[in-house]
Amino acid sequence: MNFKNDVEAVDALNQKIDLLQSEIKKRIYGQDEIIKQVLISLFSRGHCLLIGVPGLAKTLLVNTIAEVLGLKYNRIQFTPDLMPSDIIGTEILDKNREFKFIRGPLFANIILADEINRTPPKTQAALLEAMQERAVTASGERFELEKPFFVLATQNPIEQEGTYPLPEAQLDRFMFSIWLDYPEFEDELTIVRNTTSDYNTDLKEVITAEEIKFFQKLILKIPINDNVLKYAVELSSKTRPGTKLAASITDKYLKWGAGPRASQYLVLGAKTHAVLSGKYSPDIEDVKAVAKTILRHRVIKNYKAEAENISVDQIIQELL
Repeated sequence: MNFKNDVEAVDALNQKIDLLQSEIKKRIYGQDEIIKQVLISLFSRGHCLLIGVPGLAKTLLVNTIAEVLGLKYNRIQFTPDLMPSDIIGTEILDKNREFKFIRGPLFANIILADEINRTPPKTQAALLEAMQERAVTASGERFELEKPFFVLATQNPIEQEGTYPLPEAQLDRFMFSIWLDYPEFEDELTIVRNTTSDYNTDLKEVITAEEIKFFQKLILKIPINDNVLKYAVELSSKTRPGTKLAASITDKYLKWGAGPRASQYLVLGAKTHAVLSGKYSPDIEDVKAVAKTILRHRVIKNYKAEAENISVDQIIQELL
C-alpha cells in the first residue's frame, strides 16, 4: 500500500474502520460498542472472548465480520468429545503409503470457537497455543497459521453444568472479554421485523487480508506520550494486591491482579481506539475506553468482594 506518510495511512485506516462499522451495522443492530471493540481487537492483533446468553447473535456477528473482511472463516463447535487433532489436523496414510498432514479447521484467518468452555482442557490448550504462537505443532512438525489470525471465542454464562472453565492463565491470552447484553427495545423491534420477513442484506467486502496486515503494523508505529504509557502501566500495577502501587480497593477486594500483558494490550487498544476517534496519538481517555474489557478477566476477586456482592467492573471503575 502506498501512502506518503504515516499520517495519511492513519487517515486511511480511520476511513476503513468507518466503512467496516457501517457495513456490519446493516445486519447487526444495537451492538455498536461490541462491533467497535471487536474491530479494535482485530487491528491490535488480539483475540476476543464474547460472553452472553443464547440468542444474542454472537455467531451472526462473527459471520458478518468475516464476510466484510473478506477473510477465510471457520466455525468450530466445541464439545466434550472434541480432540486437539479435530481442530489442528491429523496425519493420514495416502495411496503411496506416505504420511500426509490434513489441515484442520484452525487453518483459517478468523476462527469462531463456539462455547469454548464446553471442551476439555487438552483441546482448549491446543487452541490457546495457536492463539499465542500463531502456529501449531503436529507430529513434531511446526505449521505456521495464515495471517491475519483472529480468534473469537464464545461462552454461555448461565449453563455451567458439564463445562470446563478456562484457567486464568489461559484467559490472559484474550485481549478483550466482551459482555453482550440484551438489545434495547427499539433495536429488538428492528431485529424481529427483519428476521421474520424476507428482508435480506448483501454485504460487500471492505478490506483485504493484506490491508489488515499493513494496518496492524501501522498501529505499532503510532507514537504514544510517556505520560499515557505510564498511566497504562500504573493502571495494571494498581490491580496487584500487596504491591507498592496497589490501590486500597485492590488490597481490600482482589486476590490476584493483571500481569504485564494487560499493560501491553492497554497501550495497543488505546492506539487503535485513538485512530477510531480521529486522533494520531492516544491519550489517557483512550486507555480508559478499553480498560474494562482488557482488565475484567485478568483480576480475581477475593471472598470479601464475593460476600459484599462487589463486581469486577465496579472495582475497575473505582481504579479509573
